[in-house]
Amino acid sequence: MSDVALDPVVGSTPRRPRLFRNPWRKPWGLLLVTLGYLLWSLIPVVIAVVFSFNAGRSRSTWQGFSLRWWTGEPFDALFTDPSLRAAMFQTFRLSIITVLIAVPLGTAFAIGIDRWHGRPARGANFMMLLSFVVPEMILGVSLFLMFTQLIDNLIPLGTTSQILGLATFQMSYSVVIVRARMLSIGPEYEEAALDLGARPGQSLRRVLLPLLSPAILASVAVVFADSVDNFVIVRYLSGTADSEPLSVKIYSAARSSPTPAVNAAATVMLVATITVVLVGYLLYRRFSKGQEPADVGGFAQV
Repeated sequence: MSDVALDPVVGSTPRRPRLFRNPWRKPWGLLLVTLGYLLWSLIPVVIAVVFSFNAGRSRSTWQGFSLRWWTGEPFDALFTDPSLRAAMFQTFRLSIITVLIAVPLGTAFAIGIDRWHGRPARGANFMMLLSFVVPEMILGVSLFLMFTQLIDNLIPLGTTSQILGLATFQMSYSVVIVRARMLSIGPEYEEAALDLGARPGQSLRRVLLPLLSPAILASVAVVFADSVDNFVIVRYLSGTADSEPLSVKIYSAARSSPTPAVNAAATVMLVATITVVLVGYLLYRRFSKGQEPADVGGFAQV
């Protein structure tokens, strides 16, 4: 006789386990998959950060806590190695200048596309999104060929070409984020300001830009974080050794016999990214008061 219990109503239908009979049960399977993915992603990062404080040269065997690879070595530590210090300075210089260029241009582009209608506007929107959807490898190669074959005498490879390449790629993030915010708030607030006697410039400056401030802050955080971590574009557009940022230095060192100083450099990049995102969230809470609930979910949606 079969061990499968029969349903009392439909005698030939086997009962489902009690766990699967409640349609409103918690999605334990999805929760386990999510936790597994987070652990799989974060544990290697935590290990890399921990070994930046290793007392020995090994990057796999713990030999005690030490700041040797931060400041302890006279020439091989992160803050004493001239090449790593120059790469760290180059990383933050590229990221900050890219933010100062890409975010204002992206915000202005998003407002212009929203105001501009017709086929030219759709064409401009498509060209902007093209850099967003094209694989970064293709964009890096294209920028490299442009700077080396077309305008080599005007702008050689190096810091300037890296900034232009990063701004070209990162501006699309700002456009997408700001335009999504504009679509969510609608034109009613500006129209009300115009009806009350404000000039177009005043309605833009005093009404629209404050409403867009959460999206602009989110753009700053995204553009800065992605510029710090960028490798493909800055690698193709690097000139002399002093124009190589930390991402390129880490890649080059990983192919030889790296020391935990490389882990320290990666930790600096990680901390800088997390700090900017945290500051962006705090500023988002400050500027979004009175507009919408200032919580983590709202910041993530922006």
